[in-house]
Amino acid sequence: MANFTAADVKKLRELTGAGMMDCKKALDEAEGNVDKAVEILRVKGQKGVAKREGRSAENGAVVSLIADDNSSGVLVELKCETDFVAKGDKFVVVADAIAAHVAKTSPADLETLLASEIEAGKTVQAFVDEANATLGEKIVLDRFAQFSGGYVAAYMHRTSPDLPPQVGVLVELDKEDATVAKDVAQHIAAFAPKYLTRDEIPAETVENERRVAEATAREEGKPEAALPKIIEGRVNGFFKENVLVDQPFAKDNKKSVQKILDEAGVSLKRFARFRVGV
Repeated sequence: MANFTAADVKKLRELTGAGMMDCKKALDEAEGNVDKAVEILRVKGQKGVAKREGRSAENGAVVSLIADDNSSGVLVELKCETDFVAKGDKFVVVADAIAAHVAKTSPADLETLLASEIEAGKTVQAFVDEANATLGEKIVLDRFAQFSGGYVAAYMHRTSPDLPPQVGVLVELDKEDATVAKDVAQHIAAFAPKYLTRDEIPAETVENERRVAEATAREEGKPEAALPKIIEGRVNGFFKENVLVDQPFAKDNKKSVQKILDEAGVSLKRFARFRVGV
């Protein structure tokens, strides 16, 4: 272990803007020589990463990767600071590489993903930090989804023709039906449901909606005898707005999404919807 102090690490961070661990590694490699450590960090592309940590990353892309037989699929959101970087090929290559890594390794959670090696001796976190340095912006990976076991499909939506997809949806049916999978995924992209079924909604959320509905009805001067019916109507309205299977289907609003699934003889096991920055 090279001989260097906490003050040396602090100085190197101030000079380069690199992360603490990267500075320690560079000083170790440079045998405590700060000037040489600066060169090492420049060569490795770490200069300036930490200086971007406090900046906002609300642009970016959502990418997907679906197995050829639709038995599994991955959805990844990678964020950056500007749409200029988001629409660049290099940024999308980074996002696609992370999606491929998720598909290959099936990490349990984000922490596991970031700590896993995407290349020999390089973690996903280091890979993202490298993109920070190369692209000159704060790059953030903070969510992904991976489904397998049923029929998995994705729908990707571009909010602007010159940008990569900003909205991505991953769905898993209990059996193959490409048409229904696509239609339901497009519906999810457009209507942004929060839950698949009512059973997924926390009880306290439903009770709060009831309290709000009752307080609103009383404020409006509704008759006491009519309150139960009014409250139930407004809570059902909350369900239709937030629960996927209760929503009127985008292509035929006379039918619910559940009705569309029933008519096709399939069940939707789960879904994930990512919109960049939301």
